[in-house]
Amino acid sequence: MNGAIRLFVTGGTFDKEYDEIHGTLDFRATHIPDMLAMARSRIDVRIRTLMMVDSLEMTEADRAVIADNCRDVPEPHIVITHGTDTMVETARVLAEHASDKTIVLTGAMIPIAFGSSDGLFNLGGALTAVQVLPPGVYIIMNGCVFPWDNVQKNRETGVFEAVEQG
Repeated sequence: MNGAIRLFVTGGTFDKEYDEIHGTLDFRATHIPDMLAMARSRIDVRIRTLMMVDSLEMTEADRAVIADNCRDVPEPHIVITHGTDTMVETARVLAEHASDKTIVLTGAMIPIAFGSSDGLFNLGGALTAVQVLPPGVYIIMNGCVFPWDNVQKNRETGVFEAVEQG
């Protein structure tokens, strides 16, 4: 693959931190640069924070901002860090507005700041897959690659899985 990968940060559990005073999870700054350094990544990644929101609070206007940015950047390979609860809804919007690019959404079930997060693995998987997948919109979680329109989050197990075709 030639060229850079665009990485958009939108928030989600991926970048949440524990506020010890209030006992809440909130956002400060993205952990992406530190994660790339820790992973010794040699990929040219251009990071832009679009928003830092919990995906349950993401609006259609927020999704339009993500889609506009995907469409407008010159890079054909895009990774988006996103909250897991509404990742599929955002992927649907992206498929409607920017499907000529390869777009991979990923997230984490446990915040990166907690140390035992799946986020580093998911980020590595997303950055690798975006380089080899054909144009389209995908969700990558825990080593699995899903087309955007054949995936769901199983809320009982906390695992992303293919939608059963019936």
